[in-house]
Amino acid sequence: MKNYDDTTAFLGQWGRFQQIVFFMLCASIFPNGFGALSVVFVTDIPRHHCLVPEVNLTQDWHNAIIPLEVVNGKQELSRCSRYRLDVVRNLSAQGFIPGRDVNLTDLEQEGCVDGWSYSRDIYQSTIVSEFDLVCSEQWKQPFTSTVFFLGVLFGSFFSGQLSDRFGRKPVLFLTMAVQTMFTFAEIFSPSWTVFAILFFINGLGQCSNYVSAFVLGTEILTGDVRVLFSSMGVGLGFVFGYMMLPLFAYFFRAWKSLLLALSVPGLLYPTLWWFIPESPRWLLSQGRVEEAEAIVRKAATKNKVEAPRVIFEDYSAHADETKKHPKEHYNVFSLLRTRNLRNTTVILCLVWFALSIGYFALSLNTSRLHADPYISCFISAAVEVPAYISSWLVMRYLPRRLSAICILLLVGGSLYFIQLVPQSLSNLSVALEMLGKFGITTGTALMFAYTAELYPTVLRNTATGTCTTVSRVGSCISPFLLQLSIYFKYLPYITLGTLAVVSAFATLFLPESFGRPLPETIQQMHKRERWVPSIKCPFITRKEHSKPVVLLESQLLQLT
Repeated sequence: MKNYDDTTAFLGQWGRFQQIVFFMLCASIFPNGFGALSVVFVTDIPRHHCLVPEVNLTQDWHNAIIPLEVVNGKQELSRCSRYRLDVVRNLSAQGFIPGRDVNLTDLEQEGCVDGWSYSRDIYQSTIVSEFDLVCSEQWKQPFTSTVFFLGVLFGSFFSGQLSDRFGRKPVLFLTMAVQTMFTFAEIFSPSWTVFAILFFINGLGQCSNYVSAFVLGTEILTGDVRVLFSSMGVGLGFVFGYMMLPLFAYFFRAWKSLLLALSVPGLLYPTLWWFIPESPRWLLSQGRVEEAEAIVRKAATKNKVEAPRVIFEDYSAHADETKKHPKEHYNVFSLLRTRNLRNTTVILCLVWFALSIGYFALSLNTSRLHADPYISCFISAAVEVPAYISSWLVMRYLPRRLSAICILLLVGGSLYFIQLVPQSLSNLSVALEMLGKFGITTGTALMFAYTAELYPTVLRNTATGTCTTVSRVGSCISPFLLQLSIYFKYLPYITLGTLAVVSAFATLFLPESFGRPLPETIQQMHKRERWVPSIKCPFITRKEHSKPVVLLESQLLQLT
């Protein structure tokens, strides 16, 4: 039976139909860049100290009531304590001068019983200042990001299976609607608990939208255009939104007005319904040949080419049988059905986990790049532009497996070397960190395409969703991974670098997909060649043993 790419070759690769699908799907991903990293500004911690109520204090005592602490070698005002107000008021009334008549280290301290005073130099407000997520409540600040990523995790898990069951297009628009509505609803949160619940639901739609759009474009587009879409297309669509985020945050410095501005572009989503079709590949996998042909014929009309009288003749022969016998439905457990599927899934999940925890840890760490968080965020976003361009070049000209290994080793090496840089060369540390993020971004774009190419149509969205789900475990951990720097400054970088190197070694055992058609069935996937290390056997001749041993998956299954 002819594969889908050969059957639809008469459409060409870059007609009006493909152009519409390409740019509309890229446009649907713009707001993902807004929402996925809006936590950088919405949950940032402004400078703060204990609020001092209006009482009769001399100016000297008013300036000295907040103790000084040494943080990272620098003296700063204490964020969570002050000298006891009643004692300070009595000393002030008696005319004592702090530091001359009174030794401040002898005074008793108390917590911020009257609340906190927050600096408005950078932000008018964040949820930290809104709900006082500081001091004893400070654990809620990183946990807010974790709650969001937990929503992304569950959304990735269920949306992949829903998409394989009900279609790519309905799930794409459902997740876009969830993303928009709950970003807007967060504005009305009366408490942190309500905000966290709405943030979790918002996360359900965030990455699910991205994955659905990616798989839909991968299945509709063919050849070099598919490679361009799966690398630069979706990547630059995301990074465009990411780069716009600091611009929005700069003009809307209150967290509520920022979320309102980020939700407005979602109102344009419904208009895309008439431009984005369902995946003909998915329709064919469900035995819905007539619907698939109708979409391809409309595409032929838009591209001004003549379609054959019967487009999917080979598929039509199996359509009646598919209707008589209910189509087998696949789920996440189908990824563990055979040894080939199990091995591929476990390795890909490890690689995705390493890339995701690295990406979000470095993205959330942008405040260390520059004193201005808006510039920091823009630098972190801008470095992804050459990364996505590189991923396109890599996917077009180089084998997938070799590329993934080299990229992961680049990430591991750059993050390891950060600890060797002297403190006087801080810019070099920043450059190495950005080189690590460059590699992680390139690797993430590559793994989206690599994963989609390894799995058959009946499992492609489920597999991509499952790998994305596992990767979101990494994103959930990333806010707390940064806290390891309390014990050793470079421990987060060492952890991320180790994960990258281990993933590079595991990638050796994945099959190659470069230059091969997308598999339609699990049987076609099994025919992919997999690299197996050569082993000396007494019955193999010297001449035979001099060549690497490569076995087809079908042979491996027979051996096991």
